[in-house]
Amino acid sequence: MTKINKQPDLDIVFEALANKHRREIIYVLGLQPCSISYLASIRSLSLPAIHKHIKLLEKANLILRRKIGRTNFLTLNRKSLRGLQDWLMQYHTYWGSDEETLENYAQYLSREITKNKTKN
Repeated sequence: MTKINKQPDLDIVFEALANKHRREIIYVLGLQPCSISYLASIRSLSLPAIHKHIKLLEKANLILRRKIGRTNFLTLNRKSLRGLQDWLMQYHTYWGSDEETLENYAQYLSREITKNKTKN
């Protein structure tokens, strides 16, 4: 079984991060824990809209909720982001290598075509 198959929650994480509002929420919570009402006010979203986004982020286990008194505070779950980072790092060895990037590969093909034309 590959490492990818051992991470079934990755689809949920990508789905949660597919929306710009949710990515902005992740960014803000990466800076500091916030109340739900504060997040709604700085994002200019209604409470029902922010709750929809929070629900998806919680489903992906990207944020954690803690109730203090009557106020719900959210914080970033960095552990879940590490799983995403681990998955992305599998491909890091290809980034910037000579013939794996698209630009370098296009140059490689161009040289091969030129080389084949000069042989004929």
